Amino acid sequence: MGDLAAPGALVSPGVGQRLRFGGGATGIERMEAALVGTAFAPHRHDTYAVGVTLAGVQAFRYRGEQRHCLPGEWHVLHPDEVHDGAAGTDSGFGYRIIYLDPALVRDALDGQPLPFVADPVLRPSGVGGAVAGWLRHIDQPLDDAEAVEVTTAVADLLHAHSAARPGRVALDLAAVRRVRALLLDDFAHRHTAADLERVSGLDRWSVARQFRAAFGTSPTRFRTMRQLDAARRLMVAGVALGEVAVVVGFADQSHLTRMFKRAYGLTPAAWLAATARV
Repeated sequence: MGDLAAPGALVSPGVGQRLRFGGGATGIERMEAALVGTAFAPHRHDTYAVGVTLAGVQAFRYRGEQRHCLPGEWHVLHPDEVHDGAAGTDSGFGYRIIYLDPALVRDALDGQPLPFVADPVLRPSGVGGAVAGWLRHIDQPLDDAEAVEVTTAVADLLHAHSAARPGRVALDLAAVRRVRALLLDDFAHRHTAADLERVSGLDRWSVARQFRAAFGTSPTRFRTMRQLDAARRLMVAGVALGEVAVVVGFADQSHLTRMFKRAYGLTPAAWLAATARV
């Protein structure tokens, strides 16, 4: 991990956040971030997040505890776990991170239960070079073979540090994959519980339990995150927020703003400003 380059410069004091997205693939996102002065509000994603602190001290609250991640240390966040993020010192902090779709993790682990890493801070010696390598040059695009290699490296890391969790749910993976496909294809439409029952062949209670066990989040939350994925693309393209909200299926701009902040810890305007500072 030692030759993983730090960001060229942290954002200047008082500026706030800077976000830079690198090359990714379906279900894989790589990002470099820096933060000074301000903090990410409590939020949660529906992906695994595996990142390394490059500079400064990263402080975050996770599963009821305040944690600190020092330069060279890694953090691992499970899907749908609420967390925040702030600089542990006045000089701010910088990090790089991979966001990975839990469905890819399950595929890479041949259908095994989703790993759960109880301790969110890992020492460099517990990570190895495979995952770190994919964060050295994040601007390079990922082809299909490389996407498989990223997924395998992260899945193996998660599995190696996973703690057993009680109450495993019996899964009909084919059924919940049909629900997932419906929500991916038609995220702008609010599907009823009856819709999900019809496409899966399961009762609504089983859909809710099995979907979360399979993919780390609820069907409703999964749909919301796909709406927000589309919203980010439209925002970067310059589409007005009011129009974005309508296109992706939110009730209005206020609804989009509330859901965006819950997912990313920033308002849409702050997120756009952070990405524009690259």
